[in-house]
Amino acid sequence: MFDLAIDSRLRGCDVLKVRIGELVSGGQVRARALVIQQKTGRPVRFELLEPARTTSLDWLERRGGTLDDYASPSRIDHSDHISTRQYARLVDEWVTGIGLRREDYGTHSLRRTKASIIYKATGNLRAVQILLGHTKIESTVRYLGVDIEDALALAEATEV
Repeated sequence: MFDLAIDSRLRGCDVLKVRIGELVSGGQVRARALVIQQKTGRPVRFELLEPARTTSLDWLERRGGTLDDYASPSRIDHSDHISTRQYARLVDEWVTGIGLRREDYGTHSLRRTKASIIYKATGNLRAVQILLGHTKIESTVRYLGVDIEDALALAEATEV
């Protein structure tokens, strides 16, 4: 689930509602998937890199289930997905497990992680906007915390 959350850049509520059929095709985890975002009702495509495909396949083989089942079932009702509170607890465990302070990270940090790395590597706000499913570039700018220093650093690194 951790790899899925990082690669997909989905909000926590959307990660929880991913169904097996959205991830799997022909017994393999897809390289790209599509889900409808709960907040916007709009589709968003995302890639799953090899580590995420491998861990997802391992999990899904152990988990079992049908294509209509949630990939992350509730402990209480296996026909439902895990709760947002349980997801937050898992993220706390992951964060502290790698030696970070849980106060500094939460479920939304996973959505931001890859988007921030892509932006830092490329400076391409439009690409990050598309990947996050934002309709306005201003939302992406605020989301990433892009400021004048970022703009100046990109300008200084560009020779004409």
